[in-house]
Amino acid sequence: MSEFKVQSLLKSTTVAVHDVCCRGECRHRSAEECASSTQLVFPYRGLYLRHVGSVQSVADANHVLFFNAGEGYQVSHPATGGDACLSLTVSQSLLRELAPAAMLQRRDQPVFHHQALRIDERAQVLVALLRHSLRHGGIEPLEAESLALTLVGRSLGPRTTHAPGATPARRRLVDRVKLLLASDLTRRWTLAEIAAEIGGSPVYLTQAFQQVEGMPLYRYHLRLRLARALDLIADCEDVAALAQDLGFSSHSHFSSAFRQAYGRTPSEFRQAVVAGML
Repeated sequence: MSEFKVQSLLKSTTVAVHDVCCRGECRHRSAEECASSTQLVFPYRGLYLRHVGSVQSVADANHVLFFNAGEGYQVSHPATGGDACLSLTVSQSLLRELAPAAMLQRRDQPVFHHQALRIDERAQVLVALLRHSLRHGGIEPLEAESLALTLVGRSLGPRTTHAPGATPARRRLVDRVKLLLASDLTRRWTLAEIAAEIGGSPVYLTQAFQQVEGMPLYRYHLRLRLARALDLIADCEDVAALAQDLGFSSHSHFSSAFRQAYGRTPSEFRQAVVAGML
C-alpha cells in the first residue's frame, strides 16, 4: 500500500489544489525530496515534522508550510496517525503579486524566507471551505480559484500571519509541546501535566510558548481541536457527539468556541458547506 494518497481537486492555469494524505509510517527522517514548483501546504489533520537542513518545522493545522522550488527537505512522523494536507500551487506571476517582497528571497522565482508561518482562524476556515466544497462538487471552478487565491493572500498577510520567534532552544522546547498535544488532541491537558511530560516549570513553558507562537498555549490547543472539527464537520450527523469526541465539556461549549473562532455555529457551517453556499 502506498504511503501517500493524492487527490487532484482543482487544476487551472491559475492554481492547482491537491488533497494529500500520508499514512505516517516514516518515524525518522525520510529520504530527501524536492518540490519542482513552490507550494503552499496547509495541514488540516495530524502532524509531521519537516526538516530543511538543520531547520525543523512542526506541520499542524495552525500553520502553512512553504515548499520552495528546488529546495531539498525531509519529513518525519513522531506522532502516530499520519497526516492530511491541502496543497496549493499558484502560478509564479500571481504568487509574486500576492507575496509581500519581504517574505521572498528572490522575485524572479518565488522562494520564501520562512519554512512555515502560523495562520489565523479565518485562513483555517478558508482551507476547510475550499476542500469540502471541491470534494462535494458544490463550487464552480472560477469561484474555487478565487477562494484559493483569497486563502493564499490571507495566509501571507501581515495582520494574519506570525513567524516563529525566540531562540532555537525555546523553539525546540515549544515543538516538543506541540508534539505532546498532537499525541492526544482530545485530552484536557493541564499546565502541570504538560510540564511533567516536557520538563521545566509551567511558568517557563507558558512564557516560552507565548514568545514563540505569539498566543497562549491553551488557545493554540483549542484551535487545533476546532480545526479538527472543521475537518470532520461536513460528514458529521451528530454535532453533540463530535463535541464529546473532541474533548469539549458540552455541546454548548463546543458551539460557542466554534462560533467565536469562525463566525458560525458548527451546524451553520455544515449546512453552508453541504449546500455549497460560501
